[in-house]
Amino acid sequence: MVERTMNTANTADLARMDEKEFFQRLAVEHRKLYAIAYSYLRSEADALEAVQEASCRAWMKRKQLKNEQAFTPWLLRITINCCMDELRRKKRVVPAEKLEDKESHEMRSSDRLDLERAMNRMKPKYRHVVMLKYYQDMTTPEIAKVLNKPEGTIKTWLREGLKLLRNYL
Repeated sequence: MVERTMNTANTADLARMDEKEFFQRLAVEHRKLYAIAYSYLRSEADALEAVQEASCRAWMKRKQLKNEQAFTPWLLRITINCCMDELRRKKRVVPAEKLEDKESHEMRSSDRLDLERAMNRMKPKYRHVVMLKYYQDMTTPEIAKVLNKPEGTIKTWLREGLKLLRNYL
């Protein structure tokens, strides 16, 4: 009964979270959000736009957050979803600039290109886990919280993702 009362009070506190408090908490996580967005989108402008979109979505849906301790994983998940939406949108539209910009891609090392191609060939669930683990230095429990999956599943996906990468490379 006491726990239910605390949960109700906690939910009420989140619903009353004012704009200043919300954006203070958001500012603390801004660098991490940008790093994740950049690792997915590979463009500074797109990453900044994704973080902006994630911030707006989080503000509009802040009342749906039930547990204040889950704020950071919730925010990371929203950011990842924004990045995936942007990647899907980009897949449908190929800008003319990309066709002209082929020469600049030749300047990258072949190893990095191979790694990017291998990552793009992986299933999204494996790619998410590998990116969060190795690009963002997140621990298995942190990844499990962000993706809302059991730790065992995350470990399996990580192992399978690394095996796929080895095969592709």
